[in-house]
Amino acid sequence: MAQHHHSDGPWRVRVDDEDGTPCGAGVLLDDRHVLTCAHVVRYAGAGPEGAEGAAGRVRISSVACRPEWTRTARVAPGTWVHEDGTQRGDVALLELDEPAGCGTRTTLWKVPISGGTVRVYGFPRAELFRGMGADARLAGSGGRQGEWGLLKRERLGDPWIERGYSGAGVMALGGEFDGHVIGIVVADFVDGDAKAAWMLPTETVLTYLPRIAELGFTEGDPADRLGHARNEPAEDVLGDPLRLALTQELTRLLDSDWSGTVVVGTGGTTAVGDSWLVRLVRTADPAARAIVSDAELTDAPGDTVLGLGAIDAAYDARGRSVADVCGYLARRFGLPGGDARAVAWQLLRRRPPACVVIGGVDRAQDPQILVRDLLEPLAERARSRGLRLVLGFEGVPPAGLARDVSLDPEPIGGSAVGGVSAGVVQQVVGRLAAEEDAAAALEQEWGVRFFAAPRLPQRAAPRLRVRLAVARVTEPSPELTAVHDQAVAARTAVAAFHRDLRRLIGTHRDLSSTLELHRVRAARYFGDEDRHLAEFHAPAARALHIVPIDLAAARRSVGRYVDEVNRRIEEG
Repeated sequence: MAQHHHSDGPWRVRVDDEDGTPCGAGVLLDDRHVLTCAHVVRYAGAGPEGAEGAAGRVRISSVACRPEWTRTARVAPGTWVHEDGTQRGDVALLELDEPAGCGTRTTLWKVPISGGTVRVYGFPRAELFRGMGADARLAGSGGRQGEWGLLKRERLGDPWIERGYSGAGVMALGGEFDGHVIGIVVADFVDGDAKAAWMLPTETVLTYLPRIAELGFTEGDPADRLGHARNEPAEDVLGDPLRLALTQELTRLLDSDWSGTVVVGTGGTTAVGDSWLVRLVRTADPAARAIVSDAELTDAPGDTVLGLGAIDAAYDARGRSVADVCGYLARRFGLPGGDARAVAWQLLRRRPPACVVIGGVDRAQDPQILVRDLLEPLAERARSRGLRLVLGFEGVPPAGLARDVSLDPEPIGGSAVGGVSAGVVQQVVGRLAAEEDAAAALEQEWGVRFFAAPRLPQRAAPRLRVRLAVARVTEPSPELTAVHDQAVAARTAVAAFHRDLRRLIGTHRDLSSTLELHRVRAARYFGDEDRHLAEFHAPAARALHIVPIDLAAARRSVGRYVDEVNRRIEEG
């Protein structure tokens, strides 16, 4: 008997009809089982037991084994999920009539799908039998409804996904899960030069086909470990103005390019609870999407549904140790792990940056150590590293905990004298929000460049919008004046930040212009390669370009260069 050899990706197989015509791809899980799309099986003239075409078989052919092999297969009972015309399901588990004899065993990994590069191997018209690989970029949600994740083309001109790739394993390229299968291709989209495709993540596959987990073909921790809401009624959480407003504000942050730390209150005198947070996390969870109807998502109020995979990891810290929290994060993101500070360091350097929700922080086994060793290091550098971190507290958060946004549900106190209308307050808060956006953009472009740059003020508009939404329900409300006054004070702080940072930018530009002006003067008199002047110019140029830029030191270096140029010119 010939010796059996595998090439890379031994799980790669082709799904043919009974006549041997290629219909799609599949993932060989072991010698008896293949995962593919339900519609591929239907194309091949087969189907689930009891359905039209169920008497048919499909043929499974190896493309990564030498010698090649072919086996017939049928749909395993209870493993057919297909809602034609929707972004739902489309998955089937096949059982081979005879063992493949390959000896391979494939693990499907539960991993974040918000970003990264993947490779798929299918059977396009140009390579119908041998197959061809195509690279794609994970792009998160494929739409508000459904549970398919979006794939986008990496480079123009490269091979792209088309019919024949359906059912192909989606393999991570690079990063912590390099070489792991994280889902299957379910559909393609081509409209001229616009090309995209969709995948079904492992967590969604497992929701439809729990038998795959029972057979031991999965690894990794789920995206959502936030658990259930605590001691709260089961009525529609979005029917409450406060919970609706909190949901909308957090959705706007997480569905944008914002990064930073948001501290969320889930207790206090308002008894707002965490039902709204649990619900919002579930809208992004690939596993939960499989059991939530499209109507529940599309009929929800605006800004209350996150894109599929928008939250990479969510964990309930209540009653948990620091090691429990760190262990979950390390497993979920494929990190080396270690103590809390090591996990924080690894998570801050992960690419693409993560989106993490930790609830019940102050109800952990040792909240002080959890904050000091893990959450504070993350919170301090979240914005600069692109991390989005949501921290939930039932009580009052630590005063020293860094944060960029505070979604405190408590009423805002203050003077009720000189009441204002909700419309006026809305205008002022709207202006504040626009100014905070502009300040954040300026800080992202310039703030990180300067030594001792002014600190971007905490965003106040999100919390003020929350309290405005509640106060206007009972207008006239004395809280409207308090919201108005805080918005005015916040606008003053933002204006001061903008002014101070603009001053630094202006100084940097003036010094750069001065340096260039005198370089041109020096070149006119002494040529471009005067070695003596170059010894003065080089440190001045470095001082203006190497981050963090110390403008005081740069001014001294530029001054020395200018003085030397002037001295040389005067001496003739």
